[in-house]
Amino acid sequence: MTTRYARISSAASALPARVVPNAYFETILDTSDQWIIERTGIRARHFADDGVNTSDLGAHAARHALEAAGVKAEQIDLIIVATSTPDMVFPSAACIMQNKLGIAGCAAFDVQAVCSGFVYALAIADSMIRTGAASKALVVGAEVFSRILDFNDRTTCVLFGDGAGAVVLEAQDQPGTTADRGVLASRLRSDGRYKMKLYVDGGPSSTGTVGHLRMEGREVFRHAVAMISDVVTEAFRETGYSVDDIDWFVPHQANQRIIDGSAHKLGIDPKKIVSTVDRHGNTSAASIPLALAVARADGRIKHGDLVLLEAMGGGFTWGALLLRW
Repeated sequence: MTTRYARISSAASALPARVVPNAYFETILDTSDQWIIERTGIRARHFADDGVNTSDLGAHAARHALEAAGVKAEQIDLIIVATSTPDMVFPSAACIMQNKLGIAGCAAFDVQAVCSGFVYALAIADSMIRTGAASKALVVGAEVFSRILDFNDRTTCVLFGDGAGAVVLEAQDQPGTTADRGVLASRLRSDGRYKMKLYVDGGPSSTGTVGHLRMEGREVFRHAVAMISDVVTEAFRETGYSVDDIDWFVPHQANQRIIDGSAHKLGIDPKKIVSTVDRHGNTSAASIPLALAVARADGRIKHGDLVLLEAMGGGFTWGALLLRW
């Protein structure tokens, strides 16, 4: 008896041309390159120029993902975009992106789970493919976080960057063995009691403004490591795999200290960690697909590899997803 899986057939990325090194912040804030690196592991990030929107970056990444997968745009029957920085309140970034890609008629919508957005979006697409509601999906994480940063707040503005990553998911019937490729398990969680730990102080129905990002960094770090280990353990329990079985750990690229702390708590070999936070900063929902695209392009992630994804974001939201490439 065969099992229907959602298999990732490609991953691609798009980054703004403007690279912003830590030295930039030395000119506008009381901070230093050394201070930023020691506390975050970040050395540079990309900022979008005026006129470059989230949908532009997302569509660029999506075109490359489609080309790499050998899939024509008109074959896509589902588009999910994970973002907290859409072009407009509505229509969704997914609908705008759909039009830019020349696709019409398929379902297209945004998912807002902040830094966990891509894991949420991938889990939703997997569910729709497994039930037959879609057969070829485009899942995108895209952000222009530089537009919601307070550049007077040195504790937050040095952390974030802009970018986009995209994957193509395709339905594939497989024999139901341990070699099956695709999304194997996902676990999603949220807890709104922590909303003031990481949030944006504006919104259409509250202030009528976009607002700026606010964060209690120490509290986020403290909760992140514990929450992440919980959902990862559940994903392993469902599939029968263990931490020793994974080939690659691709976490949300928030901060190198959080990445290392999570890996240590889970017992993951540091050599299995895919980290791009040093060159991208925290790109929220775009961080995992960006890291996937880098590790796929440089040959680390190969067909048949077991890959663990995890993320935590404002809300709090958090989740883990286990897949075989």
